[in-house]
Amino acid sequence: MSFGGEDANVGFATARGRDWPSVRQFNVFLENRLGALLDVVRRFENSDIRIVALTVVDSADCAIIRLVLNDPERAVEIFHQAGLPFTESDLLVVQLPEGNQPLVQISKALLTAEINIHYAYPILVGPHGSAALAIKVEDIETATQTMQRLDFTLFTENDFQE
Repeated sequence: MSFGGEDANVGFATARGRDWPSVRQFNVFLENRLGALLDVVRRFENSDIRIVALTVVDSADCAIIRLVLNDPERAVEIFHQAGLPFTESDLLVVQLPEGNQPLVQISKALLTAEINIHYAYPILVGPHGSAALAIKVEDIETATQTMQRLDFTLFTENDFQE
């Protein structure tokens, strides 16, 4: 499929309109009150949806729960049914490379491409038992190309559905 001039060849690799590996993160907005986090994670208690990663951004009045789940489509249904306000964003998920300082290796690779890291947190349950890091970057497309060129292993949503 081609749009524009003869050289403007644009392919659509996924329904979400991107052709690089990424993982959806859900940002759930909650009142900062006792039991609010438990209320969110219990939504998945009686399902086969696994929480792959979780981090909490806390302030005096509210909290943002950032979640990676192994079945994002069904997770959206659960958030809607519960009436939980949420947004989605794309993360780069990188398998930790061999060596004594994997975080240094990842950070150096992104620095060479002048990619800013907004935040990062560990993946709790990596594919095939591997350790991985979820990273929110300024430019996911360039970050992905850089990491692939440097032979880092990147995970997609499909890797967590096993």
